[in-house]
Amino acid sequence: MKKSLVSFIGVVSGRKGRWITVLSWVIVTVALSVFLPNVNSVTNNGAANLSKDVMSVQADEVKAKQFPDNTGIPALLVWYRNGGLTNQDLRLITHLYQHLEKNHLPNQSFVPSLGRLPTKGLKSSISKDGTSIVTPIFMEKHIGADDLSANLDKLKNYLILQKSKAIFDNNLNTSGLHIRITGPAGISTDAQALFSKADLTLLISTTLLVLVLLILLYRSPLLAIVPLIGVGFTYGVVSPILGFLAKEGVVTVDSQATSIMTVLLFGAGTDYCLFLVSKYRGNLLLETDKFKALRLAIKQSGGAILVSAITVILSLCTLRLAQYGSFQRFAVPFSLAILIMGLAALTLLPALLAIFGRVSFFPFIPRTEKLLRSLEKKEKHREPRRYKAYGRFSKRLGEGVVRKPWTIIIISVLILGCLAMFSPKVHYTQNLIASFPKDMPSREGFDLIAKHFSSGELAPVDVMVDTEGKNLPIKDQLAKLSFVDQITGPTSGKINKNYQLYSVTLKQNPYATKSIKNLSILRKQVSRVLTGTGIQSDNHFWIGGETSTLYDTEKVTGHDMKVIIPVVIMIIAALLLLYLRSIVAMIYLILTVLFSYLSAIGAGWLLIHYGLHISAISGLVPLYAFVFLVALGEDYNIFMVSSIWKNRKTMPHAQAIAKGVSETSSVITSAGLILAGTFVVLATLPIQVLLQFGIVTSIGVLLDTFVVRPLLVPAITTVLGRYAFWPGRLWRKDNKQDPVYQQRQS
Repeated sequence: MKKSLVSFIGVVSGRKGRWITVLSWVIVTVALSVFLPNVNSVTNNGAANLSKDVMSVQADEVKAKQFPDNTGIPALLVWYRNGGLTNQDLRLITHLYQHLEKNHLPNQSFVPSLGRLPTKGLKSSISKDGTSIVTPIFMEKHIGADDLSANLDKLKNYLILQKSKAIFDNNLNTSGLHIRITGPAGISTDAQALFSKADLTLLISTTLLVLVLLILLYRSPLLAIVPLIGVGFTYGVVSPILGFLAKEGVVTVDSQATSIMTVLLFGAGTDYCLFLVSKYRGNLLLETDKFKALRLAIKQSGGAILVSAITVILSLCTLRLAQYGSFQRFAVPFSLAILIMGLAALTLLPALLAIFGRVSFFPFIPRTEKLLRSLEKKEKHREPRRYKAYGRFSKRLGEGVVRKPWTIIIISVLILGCLAMFSPKVHYTQNLIASFPKDMPSREGFDLIAKHFSSGELAPVDVMVDTEGKNLPIKDQLAKLSFVDQITGPTSGKINKNYQLYSVTLKQNPYATKSIKNLSILRKQVSRVLTGTGIQSDNHFWIGGETSTLYDTEKVTGHDMKVIIPVVIMIIAALLLLYLRSIVAMIYLILTVLFSYLSAIGAGWLLIHYGLHISAISGLVPLYAFVFLVALGEDYNIFMVSSIWKNRKTMPHAQAIAKGVSETSSVITSAGLILAGTFVVLATLPIQVLLQFGIVTSIGVLLDTFVVRPLLVPAITTVLGRYAFWPGRLWRKDNKQDPVYQQRQS
C-alpha cells in the first residue's frame, strides 16, 4: 500500500502531473464554491443538545401539550437605574407598550397590557431596592435568528429615539437609565453576533499567526505561504460540502464547530506540510534533481502523514457515538476537514513544492555540493548558521536522551505528575450563559435579574405529575426540602385534569452547581411521594426547567466521556499496532499521551482558575481536549517513532534513537509551536468555552512538543532496548556495538 501511495503521489507531483494536480484543485474548489452554499450561511446555533428520552426534554413536551403557553419566545427587557427608577422611567415603559400594541414588531406574538397600567401599578413589580424592573415581549416561536435580530434592532431604535443611545451602550455603573435585553431572545441574538464576529477574528488572527511563525522558523516567505495555500484550498472544498450536507439536513453544523474547525485546519495542515518539507529540504542537500528529492521525501514522510491523518479522522469520528448534540455536531466537520487536508497534504502540497522547487526555501536555498561548485556561489548559498545551530542542538538532544534515559524519565514524570495532580481538583459547570463575556448585553441583563430579584426566580423548576385522580401531598413534601424557597400551583392540565403542574422556586441560583446536584434529591422526593400512594413513579412525573436541563446535560456528557474515551484509545492502539508492529511501543505511546492529557487539564486549571480567576471550567472541555490532544499527540509520536524504527534497521538501538530524535526534533518543535499557537488564538475569543478549550489544548500540545515527544518517549524506548519493538519483525538481539548492550554487559 505504501509503495502504491508513493507511486501515486510521485505521478501527481511529477514534471507533468504537478500542474494538472493544482489545476484540478482549482477547478474543484471553484465549482463547489459556486454551486453549493457556504457552511456559515447554514449554521444552526439553536439545535437541541439533548435527546427526546431524557426527562427535561420529555417535561418540555408534556408542558407544551398539557399546559400550553402560546405567548412565544420571551425577550426580557431589564430596566435599571443605579439610584432608583424614576416616574419618568416608568412612563417610558408605559409609552413603549402602548406603541407595541398599536405598532407590532414584524414577528411579535404577544405583549402584556403594561401600557394600560398606571405608574403605581408598575411600581409593584420593581425590585425591593427600587433599581430594577423586568418587562417581557414575546416573539413568534419559530422565528429565525436573523429575523429575531432584526426585530430587536427595531425595538432598540424606537427606544433610542425616545431616550438616547446611552441607555444601551453606557456602562451600568454610570448614572442614568440602562436597558438590557435578555431572556431566550436576547441571549440567542447576542450569541449569534458573538460567533459571527469571532469567526472573522479567528480566521484573520490564525492566518497572521501561522504566517509569522513560519517566516520566523524557516526564514522563507514563499515556504510560509505554501501551507496556507493548502489550508485555503481545503477550506474552499470543506465549507461548501458541509454547507450542502447541512442544507439537505444530513448534518447540523453550529458556529462553535466551524470556529474550531478553522483552527484545526491551520494546525493540522501546517503540521503535515512541515513533515514533508523537512524531508524535502534534507534531500535537496543530497540530490541535484528536485523531483527525485521530492519523491524521496514523500517516501520518507508519506506513510507517517497518512497514518496520522487516519488516526485523527477515526478519533474524531467517535464523537458520533455521543448522545450530547454538541459533541455529535463536531464529528462530521472535523473528520471531513482532516480527510480533505490529508488529501491536500499528499497531492496539492507536493505539487506546489514540485513547482517551486528549491526556490521555496529562498533566501536560504538548499543546494548540493555539485550545484554549489557549478554555480560558484558556495559562500552565498551556504547553510545558514541557524540551521547548523539547530542541527547541533538536535544532535546533542538525541545523544543526551540515550546517555541518561533514567534521569530524563524521572524529571519528565515529575513535571507531568505535579501538573496532573491538579486535574482531580478541577470544578466543572454546565452553565452556558457563564461562558459569554461579562459585558455582553444579555448577560448583563441576566446578572441584573440575579442581583436585584430572588435568584431562584430566574428559572423556576417545573414539576409535573400524573396523579391518576389521587390527592397527592406533592406541595407539602417538596416544601420540606431545605433548598426550596416557594411553590406555586398546582395547575390542572388542559387535556387531562389529572396532570398537575407545580412551579418550584429554589433558594439558590438555579444555574449553580449546588442547585443542579440538589435536583436529584428533588426527583427522588417526587418519586417517593408517588410510590408511597401506590402510583408507579415511572412515566408519571416529569421535572423540567433550566436546572433540570443542566442536570441532564451533566449526566449525558458524563456518559459520553465513559463511552468515547475507551473507543478512542482502542482505535489509536489498533492503528499504532498495525503501523509499528509492536505491542510494547503501542502501550507506552498511549500511556504517555494520556499522562500528557491529565497534565494539560491540571495546568489548564491552574492558569484558568488562579490566573484568570474563573471559578469553573465548562463541562464540555475535557472531552473536546481529550479527543484533540490524544489524536494530534499521536501525530508527533508516529512521526518520531517511525524515524527510529527506520534507523533501527541499519544501526544499533541507541544510535537509532539518537538519530531519530535529532532528525525529527526540529520539525516537531516547529509543528508543535504552530499547532499550539493556533489553539492559543481560541483563547483570545470572548467565549469562555473556546477560551478554556484553547488554553488546555495549547498547553497539552506544548507538553507533547517539549517534554513527551523529545524526552520521555525516546528515553523509555532507550531503557526498553530491543523489547520496545516486541513482537515486530525488527525484534532482534542487541548489536554488540550498541552502547545499551555494552552497558548491560558491564
